[in-house]
Amino acid sequence: MKIEIWSDYVCPFCYIGKRRLEEALASTNLAGQVEVEFKAYQLDPTTPATSEAPMLDGLAKKYGVSLDEAKNMMANVAEQAKTVGLQYDVDGMKVANTFNAHRLAKLAATEGKADAVSERLMQGSFLKGEALGKEETLLNIAEEAGMSKEHVSAMLQSDEFAANVQQDIEEARQIGVQGVPFFVINRKYAISGAQPAQAFAEALEKVAKEEGIQPKLQVLGSEGKGVCTDDQCEI
Repeated sequence: MKIEIWSDYVCPFCYIGKRRLEEALASTNLAGQVEVEFKAYQLDPTTPATSEAPMLDGLAKKYGVSLDEAKNMMANVAEQAKTVGLQYDVDGMKVANTFNAHRLAKLAATEGKADAVSERLMQGSFLKGEALGKEETLLNIAEEAGMSKEHVSAMLQSDEFAANVQQDIEEARQIGVQGVPFFVINRKYAISGAQPAQAFAEALEKVAKEEGIQPKLQVLGSEGKGVCTDDQCEI
């Protein structure tokens, strides 16, 4: 089973949706049998790359509301984030042009580090108040994920993976994605938004049944104790 996730690293619902999908994968015991691919999407590609403006200011301007109203909007989102164990730093969030962050994620995927980098980018955006448009931020995140800073720096100075990011964005337009997060399962079913974990679980179970995929058994207790194999007994 393959799940493609169109998301942006400045979309607070994308992190919540990611967590709810992870909860569903755990509850259905399908985690080890699902390939997850992150797809790029940009909510505001016009944001300057060097911006460190507060996200609250950006929301107030975008929706034509006061700063207090924008803060109340984000406070409601932060309450939803708490339900999946995320403590959003609303005042610390910054607007960002995420094009290079998406390019970093594409590079990370070639090194088997897409999950770690995408998770860390979201942490930086929503929990740590980091400016994801800045090269220094991206280099530090890459290094934390075990990537070479020199390699990542060279990539950021080039146009490498730019076409891949644009391809994802164009593909989203072609299939009718109008907002993120947007989840596509086996190119057959789609889930729009950070739906409850139960909605994800029901979709996963439906597809698993159609594809003849059996959930992995959940091992209870201390694995490997009191078991005899052909070679030895574990006491």
